[in-house]
Amino acid sequence: MLSNLHVKNLALIEEENIDFEEGLNILSGETGAGKSIILGSINAALGAKTSPDFIRTGAEYGLSELLFNIEDDNVVERIKELGVIDIENGELLISRKITPTRSQIKVNGQNFTAAQTQKLARYLIDVHGQHDNQILMDDANHLTVVDTFCADEIAELREAMEEAYKDMVKAKKALELIDKDKDELQKEIAFLEYEANEIQTADIQPDEDEELEARYHKLNNYQKITNELSYADMLLNSGNDNISDMIGTALKSLIAASEYDDVLKECCDTLSDAEGLIRDAGHSISSYIENSEYDPREFSELQERLDLINNLKNKYGSSIEAINDTLKAVNAKLADYYNFDELISRRKKEYEEACCKAWDIAQKLSSIRQQAAVKLAEQFIASLKNLNFLDVKFRIDFAKEPSLSSKGCDNVRFMISTNPGENLKPLSKIASGGELSRIMLAIKTVMSEDADKTLIFDEIDAGISGKTASKVSNQLARLSLSHQIICITHLPQIAAMADAHYIIEKSVHDNKTYSNIQRVAGDDSLNEIARMLSGETLTDSVLENAKELKIMADKVKSEL
Repeated sequence: MLSNLHVKNLALIEEENIDFEEGLNILSGETGAGKSIILGSINAALGAKTSPDFIRTGAEYGLSELLFNIEDDNVVERIKELGVIDIENGELLISRKITPTRSQIKVNGQNFTAAQTQKLARYLIDVHGQHDNQILMDDANHLTVVDTFCADEIAELREAMEEAYKDMVKAKKALELIDKDKDELQKEIAFLEYEANEIQTADIQPDEDEELEARYHKLNNYQKITNELSYADMLLNSGNDNISDMIGTALKSLIAASEYDDVLKECCDTLSDAEGLIRDAGHSISSYIENSEYDPREFSELQERLDLINNLKNKYGSSIEAINDTLKAVNAKLADYYNFDELISRRKKEYEEACCKAWDIAQKLSSIRQQAAVKLAEQFIASLKNLNFLDVKFRIDFAKEPSLSSKGCDNVRFMISTNPGENLKPLSKIASGGELSRIMLAIKTVMSEDADKTLIFDEIDAGISGKTASKVSNQLARLSLSHQIICITHLPQIAAMADAHYIIEKSVHDNKTYSNIQRVAGDDSLNEIARMLSGETLTDSVLENAKELKIMADKVKSEL
């Protein structure tokens, strides 16, 4: 359940800390007091799109934090699969900080994206806004309701359907790609043959580019190499004061000295070795200089070869291996095109097999949906009757689409009759605003099997009054036995059912407007219910009516 909401610097709220309870939490207040800000703050924390304009005027940032207590271990495990590692004692804190340039979401201290947070929210909370009623007016959304009802039964089939549909689309594109007219085919064959010939003619060998680059680098720097080696040769051998001569002279002196002390003979040996090494190095350098020459023709050929290989790399891949892979792929395509009739036959067969597989899965999916739809309709009718649809009829019609989609082949439509003697008609054609609110509440009641999930209703009471309002309040009370419910309402009948009642009020101080929320009970709650009954003037009779509503509500709750 949602145990706490902390809001700071959002819209008209400076800072509020709201502790919610189990059962039915009611939020009430005058129109424009800021009830929508509370809902907007919750949605913002859950990853909804937001704007810097949501930050309170004059503030550097806005903050919305939701603290959930999760008792279901299965829900905890599902949330951990989304990347939330640290969940101690079932507590989960979602925090969103909004600045003029960016926003940041953290879940138990870990950075989350908006998309990740929205996935996470599905396990925690279900927010029903006023515009959601219009979802029912689009028949295309009715299939989603059925699928949600039987989600566990069809989960594997839905995944299989999506994969099979992708395979079918892929096979269809492959068939369409090859099923061209002869002129187009010949053009493509000619183009592929050109590519294959260009690569094959080049006859590039493995690692050839590295070898060529090394040779090119050497020839391109031939003059620098020669100059440096000539200088080294002069120092070692050919110069007037070369190292070889100086070491020879030093060695003679050292040999003469060793005649008088045997200890110096080791130094003689070392210097003799050095003289030999320097002499060998000098010979190698001289030999290199004598045997090397710059061949302009060879240099030009290297340049041309490297340009050819680099051009092929730009066209067919960044390496010789990639170029050869391209050649294999081109030859494979040509082999298919040269056997065009056989290829057409094979692609048709692949497409037909993909279609058969997809349709087979779609039929199985449809069968389970239709069985579930019968149960859904029965439960839905029972729920509608609790909401003052006394003679309601409801049916879920299935029709087969002429073509498949990733969801299968079903076209689902809700058919309803809310008055005696009327035939069943599409829900989108007959439902009024007040009826839609009750129908949506009935759907939420049937669909909300996860008791660990919080349900939020934003003016689910739109367009209803009188006896129907009492029925809706009773249904909310019944639903609150298994779920935490947070409900924004204008109806006193619903407010009277509250397990926890909060009033949202707007005030002005120092030419600044503030929205404040406070929990009320006892007389303060009765006064708010009375205000909802009559407006500003709270007469004794209005207060008595409020007390009667509260007594009746307590009686209904005690009998549930």
